[in-house]
Amino acid sequence: MRTAVITRERKYFGTDGIRGCVGEPPITPDFVMKLGWAAGRILADREKGPVMIGKDTRVSGYMFESALEAGLSAAGVDIRLLGPMPTPGIAFLAKNTRAQAGIVISASHNPFQDNGIKFFSGEGKKLPDEVELAIEQELEKPLQVVSPDKLGKVKRIVDAPRRYIEFCKSCIDPAVNLRGMKLVIDCAHGATYHIAPPLFEELGAEVITLGVRPDGFNINQDVGATSPEALHKKVMETGADLGIAFDGDGDRVIMIDNHGEIVDGDDILFIIARENLTNINGAVVGTLMSNLGLEKAINGLQLDFLRSQVGDRYIMEMLYQKHLVLGGETSGHIINLKKTTTGDGIVTALEVMEAIVHSSKTLHELRQGVTKYPQKMINVRVAQRVDPFQLNGVPDAVRQAEQELGDRGRILIRTSGTEPLIRVMVEGEEASQVDQLAGKLAAEIETAINHAG
Repeated sequence: MRTAVITRERKYFGTDGIRGCVGEPPITPDFVMKLGWAAGRILADREKGPVMIGKDTRVSGYMFESALEAGLSAAGVDIRLLGPMPTPGIAFLAKNTRAQAGIVISASHNPFQDNGIKFFSGEGKKLPDEVELAIEQELEKPLQVVSPDKLGKVKRIVDAPRRYIEFCKSCIDPAVNLRGMKLVIDCAHGATYHIAPPLFEELGAEVITLGVRPDGFNINQDVGATSPEALHKKVMETGADLGIAFDGDGDRVIMIDNHGEIVDGDDILFIIARENLTNINGAVVGTLMSNLGLEKAINGLQLDFLRSQVGDRYIMEMLYQKHLVLGGETSGHIINLKKTTTGDGIVTALEVMEAIVHSSKTLHELRQGVTKYPQKMINVRVAQRVDPFQLNGVPDAVRQAEQELGDRGRILIRTSGTEPLIRVMVEGEEASQVDQLAGKLAAEIETAINHAG
């Protein structure tokens, strides 16, 4: 089975806000100030509350926080500064404090050289396409400052971390006690560094930390959900019961069990689905990247398994369209609408801990319900977004690979919505064949790109 996915085209907004390299358009101070002004013009009404601004731990966050603050104030919007906060914490506080909107300054799992801006509504949900497009249209207009008596005012919410910690704890059974458990918590030197460790300690666990010393430059650097090797090593060294790794902005989580095996988003989605069988409306949403083994495991629970395009916004869309509750990505981005309005790495980890306590089983035992198919993904870097099936030779190469694979697997080729990449994924029964076909297709795409350039 072959699937080609091209993300929706906008001038600035991708699948997860606006993102890029700091100093290169559009991630520049002047653009971000104009973006704040445009968003203020479209989103905000002083009578409906202020706009929240939070950020991860990148050094450029200070610059963009000030730029957004200036733009919003120029539009006549009041601002509340949260400081370093996980993305889902900003979404929660936007809703909890009756704000008009929440703005996140983060490039999630990307390196510190990148940054981005994403928006949440006052309901804690990502903005719909039409609102993002309206902001883009407003950006084309000249910036006009409101009269001095109408400029937006700024305040800082100093207890934001504590409010969010209490919310996270409220998402699980209050009887859950982690006393006697040893956990390694890896915060990727990101936005969870001052939140996740004390939270799990308050629930009774012995906590060993990784990635909790952000310096503005080390976010996601060899730690966190995208680099679980450090967590694996620490779990094995300390004899911990398990390890939990968040990404830079805290909206995704990957775990390591006491055998040193990675527990990814597919495993986590299965564990949470099995723990909540009667509360998820008969189906679970994955993506085109979700492993076939997960689909079979979910079906084994007498639940349907639906696939959306890759990206949490598309999972969310399908959840609302189908009146469902639970969905997620292999990367560890899990959405449970019974708990939160967006993907939340800390809440997801707590749900897994709740399943461990309720079942009296280890994480290793809980994940045994999923038998993964071998899967290989290769990223091919591109200078600009392109439909891979418009490249010379690529359709023929894919057809040949499909013939070799037969009905024993699938091929997915898609453009990334957050990075300048074409992602090539092959999945099948035989690992050697999967690796060989993925490498062959990636090489074909790279050659075609070089010739086209």
